[in-house]
Amino acid sequence: MAINKNPYLEQLKIPSGYLNIMGYVDESEVNGPGCRAVIWVQGCLRECEGCFNTDSWSFEINQLISVDELVEKILSNPRHEGVTFSGGEPFWQGEALAEIARQVKAKGLNVMSFTGFTLEQLKSESAPVGSQDLLNQLDILIDGAYIQSQAINSPDSPVSSRNQRVHVFNPELEDRITWASDQTEIHIFKDGSRLITGFWGKLN
Repeated sequence: MAINKNPYLEQLKIPSGYLNIMGYVDESEVNGPGCRAVIWVQGCLRECEGCFNTDSWSFEINQLISVDELVEKILSNPRHEGVTFSGGEPFWQGEALAEIARQVKAKGLNVMSFTGFTLEQLKSESAPVGSQDLLNQLDILIDGAYIQSQAINSPDSPVSSRNQRVHVFNPELEDRITWASDQTEIHIFKDGSRLITGFWGKLN
């Protein structure tokens, strides 16, 4: 099966202009440079051993939210310097994320994404639909699947396993790779639920 054809997404048929997400958080400082919004998309085929976000594996509909609503959320907070896409696997929903990226970049924010694919895979003909469109919008990409046997938990590393790479496409951010793989945050929401984010975080 070509990797650009995901049978789960084919079955679910996410409406155009919408994303299926696992979660969203304001004002994270451990998911990229500065204060950021973070979108966790729903769905990943890898099921990596030691994954900190196993709730994101399923492709079943979790939260359907429109691109316009997410852009409004991101831009409504003046503290945001940028937005980070995580998951799950962002590139399975690359077209919708590219549209979010275009709109927030037009307002001066930067955009970063994590992915389990390598950059080379995302540039290939078998890449998920919309991959090149999303790549064209990114300022930073962290690529490579998490490999537990190569795990890093260090204040000196911005990646969580040694095989992963940091690609900085925007030279203005070259000196902003300051987050680290031993950092976590705890966000407490109005309904009492918590989100622990960082390389060892998960939804509770």
